[in-house]
Amino acid sequence: MRAPAFWWSARPSLFGRIMIAILTPLAALYGRAAARRMARPGSRVSAPVICIGNFVVGGAGKTPTALRVATWLKRAGETPYFLSRGYGGALGADGGAHLVDQRRHGAAQAGDEPLLLARVAQTVVARDRPTGAMLALAGGASLIVMDDGLQNPSLRRDFALAVIDGAVGFGNGRLIPAGPLRAPIENQLRLSSAALVIGEGEAGRAAAALFEAAGKPVFHGRLAPDANAALRMLGARAVAFAGIGRPQKFFESLEACGARLVARRSFADHHPYRLSEIAALQREAEALDALLVTTEKDMVKLAPFMAALRRDLPQPEALPVGLVVEEGEDLRQLLLDVVAGFRGAGRLSSGVKP
Repeated sequence: MRAPAFWWSARPSLFGRIMIAILTPLAALYGRAAARRMARPGSRVSAPVICIGNFVVGGAGKTPTALRVATWLKRAGETPYFLSRGYGGALGADGGAHLVDQRRHGAAQAGDEPLLLARVAQTVVARDRPTGAMLALAGGASLIVMDDGLQNPSLRRDFALAVIDGAVGFGNGRLIPAGPLRAPIENQLRLSSAALVIGEGEAGRAAAALFEAAGKPVFHGRLAPDANAALRMLGARAVAFAGIGRPQKFFESLEACGARLVARRSFADHHPYRLSEIAALQREAEALDALLVTTEKDMVKLAPFMAALRRDLPQPEALPVGLVVEEGEDLRQLLLDVVAGFRGAGRLSSGVKP
């Protein structure tokens, strides 16, 4: 699904205002249902659960944040397992839980984000979060990093970090389908432990102010391109394509590296690419004498096509990015304190408990 423009605009067009008016009654029903769902008690497992979520539909930087958090925890001697719904993949559709195997599973099986997560730590895909958590614990997880799931009440969290895209914040502040919010702000704020605002913008500052008013810590970060990849982009002509929540963010990252974008191609988030689409992008890049560049998240979905692509045309390549947190040491210590507090409370019984 590609989010409509009026979701993100504080001053929507006439068409946007009409659509918001039409959709607001549906949004009210959706919000009440979401609030009831989020109020349900979740199951407790015998290890700390850290949730990396966001308030709105689309990408805010959850996956880079989850990767950074897991890296910190591994360096502290922990054995984190990622837990993901595996959106876009077939694994878990049977109601079970599955460990991602990078040698056997592609994006069609595991989903694009779990494949990225599995590069850093063991990753479990499960629609049912408690079932997935039990598989992780059986495999030796000392804690669980849940990628997304702030609105999912089935598994109780010990810490929930809300990731906010500083450029768009909470969009127009309305609920699906009139806006991008996945649940009422007050319900999501209540279940969040802290916020991480990635990038600059007035919308992000306004969202952060809500957390500060609630007495919850706010951290700030940015997505930094890999140095070697950024150097390759400097002064290069590029055809850029992305199927993420907000492709414009990727295009801006490329331009910040010094690339000259001669074409921009946007696809819906989690778009399942076809060979014909990638071949057409190759031909376009060749005609424009340009590199063909995409995101790491999109790149993992191209693996089944790479052998079939023409070798005499520009090959798709990714611009890897990593999260840099300004108050990184403070956030890292806060997470370690949460883990230590969980264990100090003596919650080490086995199994899943309501």
